[in-house]
Amino acid sequence: MWEETDLLLWKPPAAWFSINAFYVPDVNGRRLRNWYVNFEHPTRRTTAGFDTFDLTVDLVVTPDLTRWEWKDEDEYAHVRRLGIVSDTEHQAVDAARAQVLAMLAERSGVFAHAERWAA
Repeated sequence: MWEETDLLLWKPPAAWFSINAFYVPDVNGRRLRNWYVNFEHPTRRTTAGFDTFDLTVDLVVTPDLTRWEWKDEDEYAHVRRLGIVSDTEHQAVDAARAQVLAMLAERSGVFAHAERWAA
C-alpha cells in the first residue's frame, strides 16, 4: 500500500527513465519533497497494462533543482557484474543519464516548469 507521499510520474514512451515528483502533506495542503529520476527500460504496452524494468540506479533532485545525488550506484555496478544489465543497456543508461543532466542544466522538459510543479 502506497503511503505518505503523492506521486506525479512523467514517463516519455521511449525514454530509459521516468521523472517522479514526490509530494508530502504540509500546512497548506501538499509540497514537493523531491524529484526522483528512475532509470528503467522504455515502457511496453501489454494486454495487462504496461511493463518496464528498473535498472537500479536513480537520481534524487531537490525541489528547486539546485542539488542532486546519485542513488544506488553500488547496486547498479553489481547488476552490471552479474550481467543483468547488458553492455547495450548500459550504453542506453549512460545516454539517459546525460539526457537527464542536460534537462536539469537547461531547465527543459518537465524541469522547465519546476516552479509550477513545486507550487
